[in-house]
Amino acid sequence: MDSFSAMQTLVRVVDAGSFSDAARQLGVGQPSVSKIVRRLEARLGVKLLARTTRGLSVTEAGQRYYEGARRALEAVDDAEVAARAAASGLSGRLCVSAAVTFARLQIVPRLPAFMNAHPDLDIDLVLDDRATDLIGEGVDVAFRLGPHVDSAFNGRLIGTANRFVLASPDYVARFGAPLRPADLARHEAPTFLQPGIPTTWSFARGEERESVTVGGRLRMTAHEGVREAVLAGLGVAIGSEWGYGREIAAGRVQILLADWSLEPSQLWAILPAGRRANAKARAFVDFVEQALRRPVD
Repeated sequence: MDSFSAMQTLVRVVDAGSFSDAARQLGVGQPSVSKIVRRLEARLGVKLLARTTRGLSVTEAGQRYYEGARRALEAVDDAEVAARAAASGLSGRLCVSAAVTFARLQIVPRLPAFMNAHPDLDIDLVLDDRATDLIGEGVDVAFRLGPHVDSAFNGRLIGTANRFVLASPDYVARFGAPLRPADLARHEAPTFLQPGIPTTWSFARGEERESVTVGGRLRMTAHEGVREAVLAGLGVAIGSEWGYGREIAAGRVQILLADWSLEPSQLWAILPAGRRANAKARAFVDFVEQALRRPVD
């Protein structure tokens, strides 16, 4: 039995949490994956995985093997990247997850430079405003906006952007501009339908603190829709420089309550706990972090 392939298979099964998901990610049948794990257990003389009513569990011996195998696979991956050297670039597949609007405005326009530098690298870009199942989808790295609070993942803060209350000039001409945060309760605010997304906005001005709960007649399931609603003059919304930078500069949207501040938007690079980013993911995260310091061409 190929020990390297067996290690790859066992690590993939543990990360995926099931034989079927691991088989799908590896592009083989589930019986093949089960057979490899059984033969590995027979060769080692220990039980690595146990089936329970809740799915798979990892035995103590299995956890030790998994951690050692994961380190070995990562070392091989890094060694291969180093051997190919900078002239050869990265190769293989990299799966990246990001929110739709952020990816469209900030990642996709910058991709040519990265892909031209690594012509042998294929990128799968999973666009979804909802939290992606990183392990189930085989995602190498996800870019997520907002405070990083989920301990089930490893995160690296790679950028921040100022946030503002925004509206189109047409909307302001029709309904007026709020003088203080409490006035926003009387304004239309297109809402993003997603659990955990607050409809109470908190502001600061010096020592003052003020919060207001907003709402409106229009609710939708994608940030892209909220952005287009603001541009169409349908209400006010909180947006960052990443989402509205060009429109602010062009005067297509106005900053309201400019003397009040909001918590800045944070961009995190996320990967599942227990996994170290592979060389391709690290290179892409570094690229995005550096690219965000420069405006999109």
